[in-house]
Amino acid sequence: MKTVFIAGSGGIGEAAALLLREWCEFETTLILGDISEDSLAKARAFVCDGSHKATTVETVLMPRDGETVELTSAFERSDVLLDCTPGGQAPRMAGYARDFKMHYANLTEYVAETDAIMELAKSAETGFVLQTGLAPGFINVLAMKLYREFVDKYQNESVEKVGMKVGALTAHAHAPHFYGFTWSPIGVATEYVKNSRVIRNGKITERPALSARETIVIGARTYEADLTSGGAADLPDFFEGKANQLDYKTLRYPGHYSWVESVEKKLAKDEHLAENLEKVMLEQVPSVEDDLVLVHASVDGFDHRGRRRMLEKAYFVEPLEINGKRLRAIQTTTAAPLCESAMMLLAGAHKGVVLQSQIDTEVFFTGNFVSRIYQ
Repeated sequence: MKTVFIAGSGGIGEAAALLLREWCEFETTLILGDISEDSLAKARAFVCDGSHKATTVETVLMPRDGETVELTSAFERSDVLLDCTPGGQAPRMAGYARDFKMHYANLTEYVAETDAIMELAKSAETGFVLQTGLAPGFINVLAMKLYREFVDKYQNESVEKVGMKVGALTAHAHAPHFYGFTWSPIGVATEYVKNSRVIRNGKITERPALSARETIVIGARTYEADLTSGGAADLPDFFEGKANQLDYKTLRYPGHYSWVESVEKKLAKDEHLAENLEKVMLEQVPSVEDDLVLVHASVDGFDHRGRRRMLEKAYFVEPLEINGKRLRAIQTTTAAPLCESAMMLLAGAHKGVVLQSQIDTEVFFTGNFVSRIYQ
């Protein structure tokens, strides 16, 4: 019996709970934690109603600061904490994991918070898998898998380019924005204005978001891709000196980025740019439930004979129904890597931080959650 504490019962938290309850290969108890009683009740009903599984699903109200007797008791019984809270809460949640000797996995791409967790986890007796959602997360492990295949097949550890691309898209898109919100609007606006960490000429550097647009055909469909922040995780550190070029880009339908630039031109370039961009986008771009997720990674280089080679892989993920419960593609593609990381932590002897470049790609891709979502 293992006990999994899921902090945050929003869309990703409830998706992770549903996948764990229905697909986990060993017996678990799930504890959902949130600052809202209404959210907890909604998430528990979503996970349990219509299910034949006997897995116990508990809920505990989390204070905005500090602990309660009930929360302390829940932590003391838990083996792993899956952090689905807003990114600013990540160091607090990781601190609980360290203090109560729980394993820990999170989703956030926030740099300062990730650095803080890496520092506090140095003395931890348990494992901390960081940035293990979709992007960062799955896309980084996919890139590492392709790179290792490239090295084995072509006998060359130096490559020309590592490309990572992810798009959380709608099934339909309309002019002039050619977009619909499928996840956090402020998250979208932020990644459009913050710098992207890349490798150029073998060295780590930064480039402005939306400054390296390209057109790409995936599965006989045409998309545009451009630099955005946050999705590269620790791969720039791993590939510095190994890759001449590396970047993470967000996929969109053609025409979207030109529209974003036309909006940005009218906004002040100050510390409120992301919030102001979000405000304009919310006025003009609809939020939709009918979503899809597209993932593409590539490794491009030369074999030991000097011939140009490329390995690439794409996944196209649509919404999923489990026991009559509909999960959007952005939910499953984000929650599955998180659940897979939990299984990895519970099955191993991990201590301290585990970054995306360090994950065992064979175990990750053959695991019950990732293999079923990314078929």
